[in-house]
Amino acid sequence: MTTGNEERERGKLAPGWPEISYEPYPWVRTGDEVASRRALLQARGDYSAAVPALIADAQVALSAEAIALADDASQELARFDAEAGTVTAPFASILLRTESASSSEVENLTSSAKQVALAEIGESRSDNARLVVANVNAMKAAIALSDRLDDTSILAMHDALLRDTAPQYVGHWREEQVWIGGGGISPHAATFVPPHHTRVPGLIADMLAFAGRTDVPVLIQAAIAHAQFETIHPFPDGNGRTGRALLQGMLHHGRLTRNVTVPVSAGLLHDLDAYFSALTEYRAGRPEAIVTAVAEASFAAIQHSRALVTDIRATAKRWDSQVVARSDSSVHRLKAYLLRQPVVNTRTVAAELEISEVAAQNAIDKLVDATVLTQTSTARRNRTWQAPEILAALDAFGARARRGRG
Repeated sequence: MTTGNEERERGKLAPGWPEISYEPYPWVRTGDEVASRRALLQARGDYSAAVPALIADAQVALSAEAIALADDASQELARFDAEAGTVTAPFASILLRTESASSSEVENLTSSAKQVALAEIGESRSDNARLVVANVNAMKAAIALSDRLDDTSILAMHDALLRDTAPQYVGHWREEQVWIGGGGISPHAATFVPPHHTRVPGLIADMLAFAGRTDVPVLIQAAIAHAQFETIHPFPDGNGRTGRALLQGMLHHGRLTRNVTVPVSAGLLHDLDAYFSALTEYRAGRPEAIVTAVAEASFAAIQHSRALVTDIRATAKRWDSQVVARSDSSVHRLKAYLLRQPVVNTRTVAAELEISEVAAQNAIDKLVDATVLTQTSTARRNRTWQAPEILAALDAFGARARRGRG
């Protein structure tokens, strides 16, 4: 891959990545808006919607430094994936959950590890926790469908994310104008106005054509495709989480990650201002910032993930010394299950281990006696138990990801 200056000297490249342009559209008020006189006056006349450039055949010209950074990050991603792959279970599930939780937190959807684990067994009252679990499903869809990245797979990711909370939005591209910031009555004062909905299908097809190229390094390609997806903003809701699921799908499709989902979103969390600024830079025709943001996020994600893996391995080793049971006892299988599902009830344990609920309760009781599990409530019905050490490790991961944010 050549740098931008080299390509320009050879006369093969226009000066810079294509930036977006804008086009006017008339805005028709409903007459039912409730706002100040100033806001109502502002919401009159034409507004400007973005027209993202087509990128399917665009030349990717980056500085030598950015290319080297992306290459270093790619090597680290592949190395960590291989490390975790030697002991994939339970780390594949754990890392996928942490990526989903971090991606949700980018959208200010925060939840504790305990509430997310409760939501996964249908016992949480937290709306945010249920949304994180929906994001887990979207990430799973992204990985499962990564062999065929097309419009159907993107719609499937979005469906997995929002089918339970906003079913009216799934299964199709948006059919309305959306905007980011600036109030809810019109796009006139918005921070960014994505393209008119009539342009979305063509722009998605173009982005997917770029994503299917084989002449662009995987991490660079994934970062740019993600930024283009966020610029298109093809849905009324869920664009950020779906776009980061797409990024993970592309890393998997490009075989940088094969065994686990490296929680790149946790790295982005460390400096959200840089991430959002990079998306703005991309729209101005400067893609290097988003490549740099994703590369730096990858380094941070790997560092946080290694610490998480170390914490969980230490906990598993400690449990082995605390629990005395026959080698064929279901207690040992329950220990393994707790590493990826740290809150359980009798029903979920019975289903996972394929044993009776009586046997499940016996296994739970033995781990309570060994101080591996504690009961989360004193109620006689709908009792749940938690593995505090695993929950603490997951919450510590989140704290590390957020560290350094202002």
